[in-house]
Amino acid sequence: METVTTDSPRDVHIDMGARKDPNARFSGEPVFEVADLAVYYGPFRAIRDVSMSVAQNHITALIGPSGCGKTTMLRCFNRMNDLIEIARVEGSVRYHGADLYDKRVDPVEVRRRIGMVFQKPNPFPKSIYDNIAFGPKVAGFKGNLDDVVEESLQKAALWDEVRNRLKESAMGLSGGQQQRLCIARCIAVRPDVILMDEPCSALDPIATGRIEDLMQNLKDEFTIVVVTHNMQQAARVSDMTAFFTAEVNEEQDRRTGVLVEYDKTEQMFTNPSDERTENYVTGRFG
Repeated sequence: METVTTDSPRDVHIDMGARKDPNARFSGEPVFEVADLAVYYGPFRAIRDVSMSVAQNHITALIGPSGCGKTTMLRCFNRMNDLIEIARVEGSVRYHGADLYDKRVDPVEVRRRIGMVFQKPNPFPKSIYDNIAFGPKVAGFKGNLDDVVEESLQKAALWDEVRNRLKESAMGLSGGQQQRLCIARCIAVRPDVILMDEPCSALDPIATGRIEDLMQNLKDEFTIVVVTHNMQQAARVSDMTAFFTAEVNEEQDRRTGVLVEYDKTEQMFTNPSDERTENYVTGRFG
């Protein structure tokens, strides 16, 4: 579906409908359709020639060695690269058929619909309750905040652990609890998509298991894209996997990310079509 033209410079309607992609290698409607994407930081090209679709209510994992552009790719989905003055995006990123980088699209609205959970838990120095209520308040929510807080914490599998501590500082939570709090904070503004940038890299195995279980539960309601260095995690939680590698410019000591292969996760880990993918997932490279 095309964007709706308006007179307002920052008021392009993002249609929440979806289009079928007859060439998609997954079952499900595409939320994102990326074509010939390249991202530059000044003259440096960080990723190039990326084309892929992300399916609704699927977990899509982005894997690959350090410096291959996984996080840069992830940040393209909610225009976080806009916050970097020298960043420039070329190619096409469509969200439910609408051009995500149309100059009339409000990036703040984009980031409300497409939330992000970062590598290191980053709760606000506020109470647990206020962490969850902050986003809806800023968005002008007029309903019952108590209900939003409880529902969000329930969905993040944290309610039973904090229900009697809501007025206590979020900084007193464990690392795993803080990360689930950040997921609850993201959920509270009712996004369509949740982006996760190595959400378990700072967590112990028990906390990691809880986050992975949570991701499986959340995909019934949300589309999830996750960057992970942990291939076992990608194999456990994702439906689709994209493998990126880096082309190295020895003269400039720069790496440009390239999408090597994108397919169903089971296929990627058992019978990939590209030798580079096989070498990476079997530990012979990277």
